[in-house]
Amino acid sequence: MGKRWVFDGHIAGIGTGSGLRAVVGLWQQSPFGPFADAMVELPSGHRILLAPTADVGEFIAAVYNFDELQVLDVAASYGAQGLRVDAGPLRIRAAVGARTRLGSFARLVPRPVAVHPHWLRAVSPLAAVLSAGVRTAGAAKGGRREYYGVTDLHRIDSASVGWDGADAGELSDIRPAVRFGFSSVPPEPSLARVRTTVLQAGSGGLRP
Repeated sequence: MGKRWVFDGHIAGIGTGSGLRAVVGLWQQSPFGPFADAMVELPSGHRILLAPTADVGEFIAAVYNFDELQVLDVAASYGAQGLRVDAGPLRIRAAVGARTRLGSFARLVPRPVAVHPHWLRAVSPLAAVLSAGVRTAGAAKGGRREYYGVTDLHRIDSASVGWDGADAGELSDIRPAVRFGFSSVPPEPSLARVRTTVLQAGSGGLRP
């Protein structure tokens, strides 16, 4: 797959009253084909990656930080029924609401610009001001650089979240910020349309 990896789809960020926080990726296009994954940080701070295959799990774990990797069936969908996730111990049923102000702003930027690494490096400081804990460009593990090009953002209005058969509590902000990589998701529960680009250091060729 060379030194450039592109993932196109959605990222959902959800917090709960118990302190469990989850970040779910629903990828329509990727070097591994369509798939979904979930990153979970327990109230204790223990970070778990739920991945559908060993190859996907190994790649994600080489970019982000986890204390544990579980390879298991990950079923996730987003549509008229809202967001639904079933991934081993994690179960989510969430209602996705209106577009946020940041989502409206993101839609004003032409998509080829909005997902380009040059643009994402330039706006990363502004993103940190507009949404605490969020960065659009930064360093990942293994000498890689990573870029998040968000082109839309919707609120998550309500959610039922279960972990290992128990209710994880009411929908809450993602606080403290998750610690999987250089950036967290927005503090408010949300679903982002996003294109993630991972570049190996020194690979050059920052094409969109």
